[in-house]
Amino acid sequence: MAVEKVRSSYGARADEYTEYLGSVEAMAAEDRRVISEWAATIRGRALDAGSGPGHWTAFLRDHGVEVEGLDLVPEFVGRAAARFPDLLFRVGDLESLPVEDGSLGGILSWYSLIHTEPERVPSIIGEFARCLHPGGTLLLGFFEGPRIEPFDHAVVTAYFWPVDALKKELARAGFEILATHARTDQGSRPHGAILARLETVRRP
Repeated sequence: MAVEKVRSSYGARADEYTEYLGSVEAMAAEDRRVISEWAATIRGRALDAGSGPGHWTAFLRDHGVEVEGLDLVPEFVGRAAARFPDLLFRVGDLESLPVEDGSLGGILSWYSLIHTEPERVPSIIGEFARCLHPGGTLLLGFFEGPRIEPFDHAVVTAYFWPVDALKKELARAGFEILATHARTDQGSRPHGAILARLETVRRP
């Protein structure tokens, strides 16, 4: 099962990942800008869905957001809880979030869908929509490419997504697209980000 493969692969490398990629300082300045600007707009509680070692969760907290983290990998949750003991981190699956309907003002899904088989992505986006209140926002970060296709990631197989393809999936789930970002940093794969708002009135 792919979920188990992702869990075990990241669990085996949790220490290495936390050391090299577990701080916002190791992230691109543009990512920090996009996420901090989004944080300023959140109204209500937020969820860092796919929180890894917890650095973005803490970043959101530091920007005034009431937030908790959730990750598939128990080793990440343990490390995040130890690093940021004032924050709540839980183990969970993005397809079945332990969150009440319409209870969140924001969800950060920063590279948390990259290892998800494309046919499962609509289910997760639908789950995000279930958990947000109308007007709540979702910020997605992902690897951008000209077509939906797998590639060999350092940990486990990941997928490129075109911005337009993800925009269509978000629209189907009742989201309005507010902004998109795409860039290619030297030595890195193309990056994409989408900011979307759950529509107050769902389309028929």
